Amino acid sequence: MAELFSKVTLSRRRLLVASAALTFTTLGMTAGHAQASEEDGGDIVFLIDSLGDTWIPNNSAISSFQGHVWGHVTDKLVYVDADGKASPWLAESWEQNDDATEFTLHLKSGVTFSDGAPLDAAAVIANLDIWYAGRTGEGINPIGLFPKTYDRAEAVDAATVKVYFKAPTLGFIPTLGYHGSILISPNSIAQPASDQADLSKTAGSGPYLVEAWKEGDFVRLVKRADYNWGPPAVGHTGPAFLDSITYKLVPEPSLRVASVQSGQADVAYNASPQELESLGEEGFTVATPRYLGFVNGWAINTKFAPFDDVKVRQALQAGINRQEIIDTVYTPDWLLATSFIQSNVPGATDHGDLLAYDPDRAEKLLDEAGWVKGADGIRAKDGTQLTLIVHSNPYLATSKAVDELIAQQLGKIGWKVVIRAFDVVTFGEKVRYASPTVPAYEVTRSFIDAGTVASILTDANKGENWFGLGESDTKLNDLRDKIASAGSVEIRDPLLDELQAYVLDQGYFIPRTQIVQRIYVQAPELKGEVYNGVAYASYYTARKSK
Repeated sequence: MAELFSKVTLSRRRLLVASAALTFTTLGMTAGHAQASEEDGGDIVFLIDSLGDTWIPNNSAISSFQGHVWGHVTDKLVYVDADGKASPWLAESWEQNDDATEFTLHLKSGVTFSDGAPLDAAAVIANLDIWYAGRTGEGINPIGLFPKTYDRAEAVDAATVKVYFKAPTLGFIPTLGYHGSILISPNSIAQPASDQADLSKTAGSGPYLVEAWKEGDFVRLVKRADYNWGPPAVGHTGPAFLDSITYKLVPEPSLRVASVQSGQADVAYNASPQELESLGEEGFTVATPRYLGFVNGWAINTKFAPFDDVKVRQALQAGINRQEIIDTVYTPDWLLATSFIQSNVPGATDHGDLLAYDPDRAEKLLDEAGWVKGADGIRAKDGTQLTLIVHSNPYLATSKAVDELIAQQLGKIGWKVVIRAFDVVTFGEKVRYASPTVPAYEVTRSFIDAGTVASILTDANKGENWFGLGESDTKLNDLRDKIASAGSVEIRDPLLDELQAYVLDQGYFIPRTQIVQRIYVQAPELKGEVYNGVAYASYYTARKSK
């Protein structure tokens, strides 16, 4: 063990903690960096901070933690890269009609799930149906961003599926590359929720199989020898090069990093941004991929006073110094928000002028809204203090630090900010969009196609109604409907631009920064990983050298 630690200089405390906490003998493997040649592939250990609360595929695939595992155990119909470009995967080609209400998918032949079932038209239809509807009575939820306009799918033949929608659904093809749209064997889909929650009982078609797992501890994956249908976009279609990937739960960020530095692990997930520069200088690979999706920010509940007042929301928008957030909490890898969606999303436009830090304007707006500063510096109206309750998002390691900085900024103009923090499970149970107890919901949410955004913001077509508006905002509803009915990106993009400006101007969404939710610190011996459109690291193409 001492030889492993001799590679880097660490504090005695970090060495002792790393040595005590990381023992992988129970997994039947060794985790040192110099284990295998590039030809052999080797084994890697990925240290992660949580593995979420369920392995039911429909319920857990949108978790940033389960998503790493599902990304290696399952495949998708379409591959979407970091620029939002969709390319063939298990759907080798497709066509759509002129108004984007009918799509025909042509499937790759010879693909099988790990239980031996063919990945054919019937299997794809079974997946489409459960993505859309789930089985909510059994605790199996629909996929949140799967189009609510889905009508049905039919098998033309064993390798061809025709999909019908009740209204134009331009984003259907890109959404097939979303990390929730994972293909599961029909045998697994038919299982009750209790069996689906057992990771060892779920069969995917991916390049890795689940060899062993223990709840709250680890998941060990081993490569599937007969795999031969990887996405052409990553430059490889045959079996994976690495022999195994072990995801090990280590809650403490500094311990995850120290373990990679000492050679006991290969990848540390979600290190502190302040450590990244020095780790790069030490020779470790540092990756901060941005995903396609919403920026990190707050969806404001307009039913929660005083956020039913547009001037209060606009004051909140103007009262946040976003550059100070990047300068204080982050590094230059993080970018200023210019909209409420990431700037790399096709259809995103720059509305940075609506997000300018202007405390004088914020104070003026609050004065006009009747909020008066007291002797303690906190504003009040009719005996009630101007209060903002925020719940730090456990999926983002830096969330609480950003909350604390914003609390200082808003405090200068008269806000009282209350910060609450829960773990992943409790957060999921207690903190929801537009909940009666949640005035501001912190968003860390990916999506593949911007066309899905409008329906999420309202309650149309079973939308999530982020701002508690229902059907009350006629302009928002009109933009939503026009975006949804657009049959081409040329028609849709100007509408998306108008939607972004309107949502920001109304203070419905309060951006903080463009998001880097997934931070990877990796041993230099490990190379060839690929980051997809939602910033997951895939080690399907990776190799580990001596």
